[in-house]
Amino acid sequence: MTPTPLLQRPPVADEASADQLLDLATQALTARRLAEVTEIRLAIQWAVVHGHPQDSRDPMATPGGDGTPTVREHAIPELAMARETHPATTRALIADGLDLTHRLPLTWAVVSAGECEPWVARKVAVLSRSLLSEQAGRVDRAVAKAISGHAPSTVLEIARAKVIEADPDTHRAERERRRHERYVRLSRTDEHGYRHILARVTAGDAAWIDAMVDRVADILATTHGADHNHDELRSLALGWMARPAELIKLLLDHTDLGPEPDDRPRWVPEHTAATLEKFCSLPARRLERLRNRGRLFVHITDEALRDGIGVARVEGVGPIDVAQLHEVLGNADVTVTPVLDLRMRRRVDAYEHPEIVKDHVWAQTGGDCSPFSPRTATRDSVDYDHSTPYDDTGPPGQTGPHNSGPLRRSNHRWKTHGGYRCRVAGPGRHLWTTPHGLTLLVDHTGTRRLTRHQAEVMDDAPDGVEIYWTTADLDRSLRLG
Repeated sequence: MTPTPLLQRPPVADEASADQLLDLATQALTARRLAEVTEIRLAIQWAVVHGHPQDSRDPMATPGGDGTPTVREHAIPELAMARETHPATTRALIADGLDLTHRLPLTWAVVSAGECEPWVARKVAVLSRSLLSEQAGRVDRAVAKAISGHAPSTVLEIARAKVIEADPDTHRAERERRRHERYVRLSRTDEHGYRHILARVTAGDAAWIDAMVDRVADILATTHGADHNHDELRSLALGWMARPAELIKLLLDHTDLGPEPDDRPRWVPEHTAATLEKFCSLPARRLERLRNRGRLFVHITDEALRDGIGVARVEGVGPIDVAQLHEVLGNADVTVTPVLDLRMRRRVDAYEHPEIVKDHVWAQTGGDCSPFSPRTATRDSVDYDHSTPYDDTGPPGQTGPHNSGPLRRSNHRWKTHGGYRCRVAGPGRHLWTTPHGLTLLVDHTGTRRLTRHQAEVMDDAPDGVEIYWTTADLDRSLRLG
């Protein structure tokens, strides 16, 4: 009788030959793609399970395109928490999954087999979302033939062309809409404290802005020495345009005006001369009022301010080196406010949060307190929510840091109407329970899962008693649970 050979374990990467490494790389690629397919399938099934409203007030949404089913709006955040993502990210996954299965089935078949990158198919779903269901079939047929053998850029180019062919009228209308879509936006702050300014303006305005930036950069080249390249000087020049009084002085100091012309150029507006005369007659103190006013909250220790060494945290910007503060503040007038004593128990009887309570809540929370929410919100862009709902007939002192948390409006809506519970479990600590029993703790360390037992212990603690779990406790309990 021939003995059965022992199963051979697959080679470990650091022990594999070149041929084996190539095979392992291919296997890893397929495994990753299929894992992403599993994520998409789970999102689709979540939408199926939550495809009907619980009552007449339960809002339904259609994340996908024409022909895809609806899903309960308030069910999306719970799946997002399980996936440890923002609700918008999970909503996009549901939308793409529904589009692929209902509108792009041929492409979905290729994706499901692990023969292409799922992210490319998801991008096609986004590009074709504006089409009617029957129009999306043209895109589906073309993409399904190309997605497993062509580069992503080629596939997306094919998809864009087919979208135009499928509905040229909508494409023209979209082009017209985009013509009126203008904006000026700021990017997130990078690790060195810099941001991008992104703007969509007319070609004429862009040319004039570019010319003025170049003009100021040329002037700065004479005052900043040779160790600044032209792009850096243009970046500095753009900052000068936010300070009109200083900008005009700079231009006057470095411009040869020559003799006064006899006639005003035809392109100069009628009011220009009067405006310039008024400007020149203003005293310096009144010129200072031309500065824009704004609020910028900077958190800094007295030691860092005194020594010039350390980190300053600017709300809406992020952490920066203390040495960069002068770049952020410039020559602005600065109001120094005392640090709030967070040990005080500020409580009021009214439903509305007074400003001092908002400042206290914001200082101890530092951003949107919903699970896995990015800390990019500013204090003016959040609602201050009563974690335990306010009761008009309840006891006094319901409004305060002990029962409040900042939430973006969309997060506030699903927390209030979607069956989610939240309790303040200590300064800056929020204990969340989802409709299906997920329990999460949001604090200064981020968002962490809790077992139901741990959440019950914290939830049942009397007022004033705070329960803290060590990292070892959390890890062990979650493994056992």
